[in-house]
Amino acid sequence: MPSLRDLAELVRAPAALSVPGDVVAGAAAADALDRRVPGLAGASVLLYWAGMAANDWADRELDAKERPERPIPSGRVSPGFALGVSAGLTAAGIGLAGLAGGRRALAVAVPLAGAVWAYDLRAKNTPAGPAVMAACRGLDVLLGASGGRVARAVPAALTVAAHTYTVTELSRREVSGATRALPAATLAGTAAVAAAAVARPRTADPAAASGSPNWRTLVPAALAGWYGLQYGAAQARVAADPQASKVRAAVGAGITGLPALQGALVARAGAAVLGVAVAAAAPLGRRLARLVSPT
Repeated sequence: MPSLRDLAELVRAPAALSVPGDVVAGAAAADALDRRVPGLAGASVLLYWAGMAANDWADRELDAKERPERPIPSGRVSPGFALGVSAGLTAAGIGLAGLAGGRRALAVAVPLAGAVWAYDLRAKNTPAGPAVMAACRGLDVLLGASGGRVARAVPAALTVAAHTYTVTELSRREVSGATRALPAATLAGTAAVAAAAVARPRTADPAAASGSPNWRTLVPAALAGWYGLQYGAAQARVAADPQASKVRAAVGAGITGLPALQGALVARAGAAVLGVAVAAAAPLGRRLARLVSPT
């Protein structure tokens, strides 16, 4: 029987801190911050963990050569057990989404689960891989919006999806290293994502509508800047020295820095205090990443 640490490594447990913010960002944008959000966030985490376990099951032969320290190739977790964990977490995630958000949430959770499995089993090692993974994160944001005005959450979903695309592109070079052109391109994408997180598709704060600045109007820019600085600096280091270890560090920064971006989106929707709370998961995620790798 695998230990709790083995299971935590299998599902990349600390990386799940980057997941609830998707749901909160979607709910904030869709005017759906209500009692359904915690349950939907929990469902999102379960589906994320399911994807991580399925990823290692699908990659078990490759990992035996490139990452023998991972739970399956090291013998600490059997392939069958990992597949069972993934299937069970998927079912639990879809079930919790239905309980928390009803049919509207299920209408997003089911295709989200399908996209997760499609990425792990088919798309990951194809040119479509980054786009499929980006779609997973975009759907995760829309899961949070499912109880409200979903169309209003589309800009936030696209912003998170664009960030995810850059992280996924980098992750494909975690073992081999990258060319300098790749981090230069993803860094430009990160700058665009940070700018998009500040732009307001609609105004929820009367002070912002009148043009009168206050601390709440500054929060989205501060959090987006924090996101851009942390993730951007890691990519700049890859551009200067594109060896595999620097690429892995940049991927980790992209994962653990996502809550700052999510917090900016939440604050942009008018929930500044909640946005700061979401962003607070970023430093916690970095600390936990020292114990269990998020990549």
